[in-house]
Order: sequence, then C-alpha cells, then structure tokens
Amino acid sequence: MTATIDPKLVTQTAKELYIRALKVLPPDVKAALAHAHERERHPRAREILGVMLKNVEVAETRGLLVCQDTGTPVYKLRIGRGLAYDGPALLAAIVEGVKQATLEHPLRSSVCHPIDRTNPQTNTGHRIPMVDVEFLEESGYVELKMMPKGSGSENMSFLKMLTPADGLNGIKRFVLECVVNAGGKPCPPTLVGIGLGGTSDLAMKLAKEAIWRPVGTPNPDPAIAALEAELLEAINALGLGPMGLGGDTTALAVQIEYAHTHITQNPVAVTLQCWRGERAMARIYPDGRVEHGF
Repeated sequence: MTATIDPKLVTQTAKELYIRALKVLPPDVKAALAHAHERERHPRAREILGVMLKNVEVAETRGLLVCQDTGTPVYKLRIGRGLAYDGPALLAAIVEGVKQATLEHPLRSSVCHPIDRTNPQTNTGHRIPMVDVEFLEESGYVELKMMPKGSGSENMSFLKMLTPADGLNGIKRFVLECVVNAGGKPCPPTLVGIGLGGTSDLAMKLAKEAIWRPVGTPNPDPAIAALEAELLEAINALGLGPMGLGGDTTALAVQIEYAHTHITQNPVAVTLQCWRGERAMARIYPDGRVEHGF
C-alpha cells in the first residue's frame, strides 16, 4: 500500500508552526545575536542588542510572541518520494492551520485585500498564506517550513535587472544601496537574503530561499560563499547598526542563492528579514509522527 499523508495532520502542524515561529527563535539566530552583543563596540548599539536578547528570553519564558507583528504567513511544502497525496487538500490544510492559529491563539490578523483593505481577521485571503511547493529527493515524509514575514522587512525587498556588463561590482553596489536605503525600517540587524540569476520572479524567490538557511551557513559554492562574506563585512562597515541608530552590527548574515540565467541579463533580488529571523519546520510521516525543528 502506498503511504499517505493525512491533511488533518498537516492542518495541525501548520497551526503549531505558525505559533512556534512567533514565540521561539531558532538557536542559530539567538547565537548570532549574542555574538553581535559581545563584540559590539558602541554603547547604545550594545544596549539595543541586549534589549533584543532580553525580549527573546522573556517571550520564551512566558510563552509570549517575540513581536506583535504576526507577518504574512509564508510556508514551504516539500514532498518526499513514494507518497500518495492530494495536492489541493494539502494546500487547503495549510490555510486552515493558519486560520486556526489566528483565531484560537489568538494572533493579530495583518492580511487584507490590496484595494479595499478589508481584513477577514484570519491571516488568510486570496493566495495567502503563500505556499511554495517543492519535491524532495528523500522518501517517506513531507517537510513543512513556516516563516512569518513582517511588513517592516518585507517592504524592504528589491529587484534590479542588471546586465553582464555591470559585473560583480554592480551586484555589490546594488546590495549595499538596498541596505542603505532600507536604513532602520526592517529592524536591523537583518538577515540579508540575495537571489542571483534566473528570471525576475525566480530571483525574488531565491532571495527568500536564502533566509530559510540557518544564520551564517555559507553557500556550498566557494565563489558565492566568498561574496557572502565580503558583503557581510561591507554592510557592517556602513555603521547603520541595530535599529539604524549606529553601531557595528547592521546585518547578522548575508546569504545568497543563485540560478543560471540568460546570457544578456543578470537579475539580482534582495530581501531583508528583521533581527528575529523567525522560522520553524516539521517533518510529517505517514504513520502520524511529527518531528519539529528549525
């Protein structure tokens, strides 16, 4: 018999991941914040980073949200080999999980119609939550990832269609311009996600893909990893600092994903994630087991 995934279990997991992502920060994010606090030379910036760490401690101790902005719910559904599944049912299950999390917790609903701004108070709507579907090489489970993308950081998303003549320096210049123009709006120190290549829409997808990775995990391509390290150093040399009020730490990490592209173009996308770096993950098995992680 072919193994199947129960949509009801997906609903429950999607609900739990949304709430968990808002309350419990990934260990790599907390470690990066602590490291930034230790090495920060500017008193005000060090104080701000200390407040952020205290915020996390209080939220986790008392079971509170780290931030009141519940964001736009973004999910990544990755389906393993050898499973029988009803695709539309799985997508509907994720939507239902978001509704349940919002109404039962309760969470602030930030999702509304783009024209008349009506808010159904469920953090769901037409094509929201955003669900990206991929397939795994591994067999036997479904992986569900969740990221609440707050408005302050998501508003600081940028795309530029560079040409090959712009070269590597053109990429660096654009990324730095994005960070400078964003200033304190995305609540730095940020995670800087960059998408290189592909098409315009793929570049934006890759930029968000980059911030799913644990903080400071270098791209396996040595040339890309070297660019990540160079850009992180350059961004932190800008002196914007925590909340844009000055300091050594403007970004906790720069992370890049790339795709091959057309010979006459070189799309570059940048998306910033706020200092919280919220995300959560679970693997769902046909026998009903659910393994949680980040």
